[in-house]
Amino acid sequence: MLFRISDCHFDKMSNSHPLRPFTAVGEIDHVHILSEHIGALLIGEEYGDVTFVVEKKRFPAHRVILAARCQYFRALLYGGMRESQPEAEIPLQDTTAEAFTMLLKYIYTGRATLTDEKEEVLLDFLSLAHKYGFPELEDSTSEYLCTILNIQNVCMTFDVASLYSLPKLTCMCCMFMDRNAQEVLSSEGFLSLSKTALLNIVLRDSFAAPEKDIFLALLNWCKHNSKEDHAEIMQAVRLPLMSLTELLNVVRPSGLLSPDAILDAIKVRSESRDMDLNYRGMLIPEENIATMKYGAQVVKGELKSALLDGDTQNYDLDHGFSRHPIDDDCRSGIEIKLGQPSIINHIRILLWDRDSRSYSYFIEVSMDELDWIRVIDHSHYLCRSWQKLYFPARVCRLVLMVNK
Repeated sequence: MLFRISDCHFDKMSNSHPLRPFTAVGEIDHVHILSEHIGALLIGEEYGDVTFVVEKKRFPAHRVILAARCQYFRALLYGGMRESQPEAEIPLQDTTAEAFTMLLKYIYTGRATLTDEKEEVLLDFLSLAHKYGFPELEDSTSEYLCTILNIQNVCMTFDVASLYSLPKLTCMCCMFMDRNAQEVLSSEGFLSLSKTALLNIVLRDSFAAPEKDIFLALLNWCKHNSKEDHAEIMQAVRLPLMSLTELLNVVRPSGLLSPDAILDAIKVRSESRDMDLNYRGMLIPEENIATMKYGAQVVKGELKSALLDGDTQNYDLDHGFSRHPIDDDCRSGIEIKLGQPSIINHIRILLWDRDSRSYSYFIEVSMDELDWIRVIDHSHYLCRSWQKLYFPARVCRLVLMVNK
């Protein structure tokens, strides 16, 4: 019988304990005891010298603790104003009793439990962390909110994240909404978005819902928010992306857009190159979207199955590669159809490198397979092996690679 020892070592004895932080010899760290004792002051309501009133609920507290933990309370309670008087009662607006309870617990103990709270309470708690200047608490709460995003809460979370300029939470909300655009448009939370947040969402190229659905969602938002400037909202709709039937039978009856705006959209659609239209597309950063996982398929070329399987190691003259015949018009290339219109700016391809041959090629992209834009032109170069190609971001559905 054989045994394999992967790791065997001897650890020196330490003063660590699973319930206590590690400390070096000669140092004492009883911060957890300090936290428990100060937290007990909040629970016991002893020695309180100031009271906050939130939603008619009274919260006794201790000035010195609040002032030590928060610059805002230091100025409020020791700044010589009315609130600095002994036994003062201070009403707080624009928050809830549940959120303020969580904040006081954090101030006294450095701890907060987020998992059992409703999203509305967590967003109020995040607002308090921002208002009273607790950046670490703000970051931790934002990180937790990123993990519980769903169709029902993403809009109100995005509204708060935008209001307080929280970049990570804002980015995560945008990515979630981009990948679930149609569901977001039909959610109740969409109707409650502020105008600024609404425009930030629908103006994104990566918010890739059908334009008709975006128009109808904005129409419902305008009805729900009748006091807002509807003309500014409707400018976010990309009318040239809608069909003539949609413009005449959906947009015109709404009365929110002038006949001239509809005629201008028809003109742009009829006179512009298809690839010059301001298309929307799915954006999936740092992932290969030319895979079967995302619905991509090879529609032209020989030995199609080998191109998108992700295996870049096992190939020889008999298998593991794709190819195409070379003709005079340079259109018989390898064509890939992506699972959906997507925003891309980077392509990696592996040219045959098991011998000394080199290749000249170009790459074009298209939305309709009729109008093509050349994004890479290496037709005058000799290339081989890995090609790491970058170009200005484009929305496309089809990618054509042609060897000259």
